[in-house]
Amino acid sequence: MIRIGIVGCGRILAAHLEGYRLLKEAGVEGFEITALCSRKEEDAQSYVKRGSGPPQRTPVSKIKGDPLAVGDEYLSDFQPDTKVEVFTDYREMITSGKINAVNDFTVHSLHHQIASITFANGLDLLTQKPLAVSIAGAREMCEQADFSGLTFGVFENLRFAAGVRHQHWAFSKDGPAGELQMAVMGNIGTWWAPDLVVAETPWRHELSQGGGMALDLGPHFFDMIRYIGGKEVTSVMAQTQIAEPIRYFLRDGERVLPVECDADDTFYAHFELEGGAAGTMFGSWAGHGTNTVVGEGPVFYGSLGRVTGDKIQLDGEKPQSLSTLYQANAPAEMQKRHFPLGLTNDFALSQLDWLRAIESGTQPECCGREGLRDLACAYAVVESNKAGRKVTVEEVETNQLRDYQTPIDERFNLL
Repeated sequence: MIRIGIVGCGRILAAHLEGYRLLKEAGVEGFEITALCSRKEEDAQSYVKRGSGPPQRTPVSKIKGDPLAVGDEYLSDFQPDTKVEVFTDYREMITSGKINAVNDFTVHSLHHQIASITFANGLDLLTQKPLAVSIAGAREMCEQADFSGLTFGVFENLRFAAGVRHQHWAFSKDGPAGELQMAVMGNIGTWWAPDLVVAETPWRHELSQGGGMALDLGPHFFDMIRYIGGKEVTSVMAQTQIAEPIRYFLRDGERVLPVECDADDTFYAHFELEGGAAGTMFGSWAGHGTNTVVGEGPVFYGSLGRVTGDKIQLDGEKPQSLSTLYQANAPAEMQKRHFPLGLTNDFALSQLDWLRAIESGTQPECCGREGLRDLACAYAVVESNKAGRKVTVEEVETNQLRDYQTPIDERFNLL
């Protein structure tokens, strides 16, 4: 039995519990969540039993499909007979003997610290993206996982989303869109715009805590690019911006409790991939008036056609539904691998991938090394801005270039 202890009981936990509930409803056994850990005991207690304990904090997002819009999920809904221990110190939870696997959903700066004690105690780990607060911390985590031989996953749910799975097939070897040549993606003013504290977590705007949009959402974006195109990102040329240096909490329609920001809320990046493919991405938590989105989500051009959202248009043909085309033509083995047990929830699929890796003693699809590469791509954005030049992902991943990260590594003794 995989006995999971969860560290970090913020608002995102509801989406994770929804995923685990869907796994149980699909007949997945062999796991249970036996411990929760939060700095505030009431935050952990609020997720244990429906109708009992403190109330859960309300979701901070109302955007459809945003995990932070999920709420009202309880452990008792899918494991009513499981005794759940509550801790306020992750070290105590990890060494308690109550668990044999850890989910880390804490702030970036805790990931390498939690991983160290987790692996030292022989427990498997699934950590939230981004992998760590810096490349040095991420490399340390990967090396510890390699030495221990334990299963180490990074919770990168976007590649498990149905639409991204379909796009991955479209640009695969026998896919209808051909080989990826170009990509463009951009989103301004959709989230927390124009000047709200992101997810009501001020640390996301603090450079020395690994904050900023490039590091918060960049790993998602680059993981998607790498997965869909089947190519590694080789270089990045970027510029970042702090469009709103003061952000606020929203209370009863009023902006209160100002927060000073020294980490980017906006970035623009051009990237190159293996084989000559290239693309551009930009994103911002700022933007007054209304939002701007490129295409129906990211736009990908292949040697045979264009894909955006659920729309594919091949040369000389009318637009088609990509999901319909996938269901009719993608190999059955691929569809089964992409959506085991008929599951389509990206959180549930990511969790199942990690659980099955533990059972087989292997590494999940999105393992620590994958997370390290995604983080290196994201850090290439801010390192490029600071250096004022195009940088290679390799020089960032190997810590040859770390000027932006120096105050972070100094703060957390990672130099």
